[in-house]
Amino acid sequence: MSVFIETSWGSLFKWGEELCGDKVELVKKAEGVLLVLSDGLGSGVKANILAGLTSKIISSMVSAGAQIKDVVETIASTLPVCKVRQVAYSTFTMMQVDREGNAYLVEFDNPTLILLREGKRVFIPWVEQNISGKQVREAHIKLRLGDIAITFSDGVIHAGVGQLLNLGWQHENVVQFLEETWQPEDTAYDVQHRLLNECNALYEGRPGDDTTVAALRICVPNPCCVMVGPPVHPEDDEEVVNELLSCPGIKVICGGTTSQIVSKRLGRELSILLQYISPEVPPIATMEGIDLVTEGVVTLGKTLEILERYEENKDAGILTAKRDGAHLLAETLVEKCTSVKFIVGRALNPAHQNPDMPISLSIKLRLVKDISECLKRLGKPTELKYR
Repeated sequence: MSVFIETSWGSLFKWGEELCGDKVELVKKAEGVLLVLSDGLGSGVKANILAGLTSKIISSMVSAGAQIKDVVETIASTLPVCKVRQVAYSTFTMMQVDREGNAYLVEFDNPTLILLREGKRVFIPWVEQNISGKQVREAHIKLRLGDIAITFSDGVIHAGVGQLLNLGWQHENVVQFLEETWQPEDTAYDVQHRLLNECNALYEGRPGDDTTVAALRICVPNPCCVMVGPPVHPEDDEEVVNELLSCPGIKVICGGTTSQIVSKRLGRELSILLQYISPEVPPIATMEGIDLVTEGVVTLGKTLEILERYEENKDAGILTAKRDGAHLLAETLVEKCTSVKFIVGRALNPAHQNPDMPISLSIKLRLVKDISECLKRLGKPTELKYR
């Protein structure tokens, strides 16, 4: 079975630095995903350059089919030597996962990757080899649905040094935290964001080292297709409706005129649920074969507000606080799907020509774009297609 590989990462910069000495490089192809986390020596500009070079070399060479031995030798011979410490490297972790869940893992000097399965750590069968004087660890493992692999720079295990903790977090403490806070519905973003926030708390908001967390989750693909507004040319209505219906997974319609077009084309009844769950959000409707039907611009605006609050506070309760169209749409986009495709019609809506409703096409387009950007920041693959 082909799986969906969800990824997410985030960083805390060392206090006082404008550049991060850690770098994450992600390569997505039809056959799978390659994720590289590199931690440059020291901090600031030099570390940023080292990490960037390392992650780019690894991702480029491995994607082209190079063996890890050749990759490490290239890194060793390419990176500049630090005049003070007489060393030239940045640590790294590499995760290469195909659509069947087969994973190839490589580590050099980074804290050991943690694999969670149903909320418990799974020990990884590492094999060590010496390459150009460096001890590199490799592992081949079959990942299962729901597995989450978490890798991080040493800023995580340094968190709290000299502040809340004498010696900082130990690796086992990180494992314990991940196990105790795990929830079955966790996404890759949930896990990395939670761990990064805990590190920031241990640093008391002043990170003593660059701190990066990257997470990778294996799940069943469940895409969501959202149709917003009618196409510019009415003769394209049928084509756009067929495009919506042909999309696998969750189907959503936003907009009264849009839902009427779909209803007419399909010959399916559109039933408005007249109860106003929230006075600020218009009611939703139901239609056979469509998972969610909402009003357009007002609902999209409220949805964006909800998503931005969720992004800031990372409290899932924000998404389910009410059962109106905006909350249902926000929950669908964040929690119920693995990717989102917006089919955005650019026709002027006759309903918006009413002078009592000063809503322009540009507002709708901006709202959809802002929602898309917010979802991307939350680690959700998102596509915009204009019609």
